[in-house]
Amino acid sequence: MTPITTFADSRVALFGLGGSGLATALALKAGGARVLAWDDNPDSVARAEAAGIETQDLRGADWSDLAALVLAPGVPLTHPAPHWTVGLAQGAGVEIVGDIELFCRERAKVAPGSPFVAITGTNGKSTTTALIAHILRASGRDVQMGGNIGTAILSLEPPAAARIHVIEMSSFQIDLTPSLNPSVGVLLNITPDHLDRHGTLEQYAAIKERLIQGSDLAVVGIDDRLSREIAERRAERLVRVHVPREAVIAADALIARDAAVFDPDGSRLADVSGIGSLRGAHNWQNAAVAVAVARALGLDAEEIQAGLRSFPGLPHRMEEVGRRGRVLFVNDSKATNADSTEKALTAFRDIHWILGGKAKDGGIFPLVPYFERIAHAYLIGAASDAFAATLEGAVPYTRCETIERAVAAAAEGADASAAPEPVVLLSPACASYDQFRSFEQRGDRFRDLVRALL
Repeated sequence: MTPITTFADSRVALFGLGGSGLATALALKAGGARVLAWDDNPDSVARAEAAGIETQDLRGADWSDLAALVLAPGVPLTHPAPHWTVGLAQGAGVEIVGDIELFCRERAKVAPGSPFVAITGTNGKSTTTALIAHILRASGRDVQMGGNIGTAILSLEPPAAARIHVIEMSSFQIDLTPSLNPSVGVLLNITPDHLDRHGTLEQYAAIKERLIQGSDLAVVGIDDRLSREIAERRAERLVRVHVPREAVIAADALIARDAAVFDPDGSRLADVSGIGSLRGAHNWQNAAVAVAVARALGLDAEEIQAGLRSFPGLPHRMEEVGRRGRVLFVNDSKATNADSTEKALTAFRDIHWILGGKAKDGGIFPLVPYFERIAHAYLIGAASDAFAATLEGAVPYTRCETIERAVAAAAEGADASAAPEPVVLLSPACASYDQFRSFEQRGDRFRDLVRALL
């Protein structure tokens, strides 16, 4: 835990008592703050009370006596409408912050300048965060990893001069962190996402840009327009990362191509060929970013290459579950939209594709250019009719309804294929909520079914 001493002897309101909210309440209490917490979920309130946290419906609180409102990142700050606690705080002139803001203030107090890597982007941030942390740990560094990737930041060990915090940040978390000042700030990419919470794409991009504005060193992917414009506004202490899709190569950028990472002068810095957890051009970008961060933190080429080679990947993100004969089974359940599924489709051929669930806007129409890579599609869940209409006449498909039927049918189809390495790929391009609680539960079920086959 990181005790938050910057609010010692102050009364602090907190709304949102999920995993990170409860961790924040405990960290504030450990640092000497008087915490008044609430949640709309009675079960969350009960868990907080059992942990010794004082709770009260904040509608009845005396806001004139509160030093801050700590808001969970899942609670709307601005769009589609501010949460009722936001209105109460603003009316009383009470600042609104998140748990990572509390970490930043504690870092400034107890270990100013301690290594702090913050990673954001629409896609790839979890893999990149895990990859950076793995490379650093493999080299013997003291590393704490968390934030949006799973472990609440205040559940981690506190900042220290020789301890590196590697933190994934969503746009919601950035919006609640006004003094964000990482040693290294990473922006991978920007594509439309969470516009219901930010209003416009431009506002979403502006929030993402804040992460690198306060960083000592910025590492920015320049393969989309918005990120490229942000990089152009950052004149100093900048590493640009480019994955060329055509012959045009950006000058003065780390280049990721042909499963390798190159310096602007053309010298090879790292090789990711043959690393199953880093398949695909999108992972070449992730690797290049990790190389840039690791170099900035003092690792040499051998340490970086060893870390890349031993990276196990993330569960549910192009996770190689196993093989049966020639057939490779891949769990990409985290691909909950077409943009994410595109990364998997570009990494393989001869694909027996399991897809479906609760569809996002646009469905799978953006994936039409990759249909030639698909041997057969196996449809599950609520999106089956819509997806069948897109596939009709272009890709043979089978309506399976459930993941159990889909895995069995896909395995049979792949076994019968004449391809040298057919792939059974779960990459749903959909949310899971029609049949599963989460993409994790969906991926776990796929993994269990495949292991039973193996």
